[in-house]
Amino acid sequence: MVNDSSPGAAMHEPPGSYSVPTTLEVDLERLRACWDALKRGGNAIPFWDDVRLSALADGGASAFLMDAFENPPRFRFNSLGARVAARYGEPVGGGFSDEVEPRSPFDHLTAHCSATVASRAPTYYRHSGDRPYGRLLLPLWGNGRISMLLGGIATG
Repeated sequence: MVNDSSPGAAMHEPPGSYSVPTTLEVDLERLRACWDALKRGGNAIPFWDDVRLSALADGGASAFLMDAFENPPRFRFNSLGARVAARYGEPVGGGFSDEVEPRSPFDHLTAHCSATVASRAPTYYRHSGDRPYGRLLLPLWGNGRISMLLGGIATG
């Protein structure tokens, strides 16, 4: 399997492998920088209640938030930026990732979310099909665990 670190290159990751490339798409690098800036003190992960999509670059249009539940592990769409919602093409707010049709930009989303929670670190997925995109997921801390994920989509 190939894991080319250039943002425009096709990445074919084995299931469960979501390593972040050395170079990200500009929008995703900006999102990761915002996430890094939200960290308090020596914490490795920002708190979920410090995130506001509207405060992100482009007003959060290319970002989304997922609630993360433990038992059973599930992921619910909390907020979607306008570009993310338009790309999917139908409302998903309040729904769970395993209940939506797995298509752009949510291909392999449940597995990607699970990998982010398990690693407690940023993860990346690249879809190189007919509508290519990159997706970055960033863990957010709350209630003594990873309780939310900040995601971003970069097309092309």
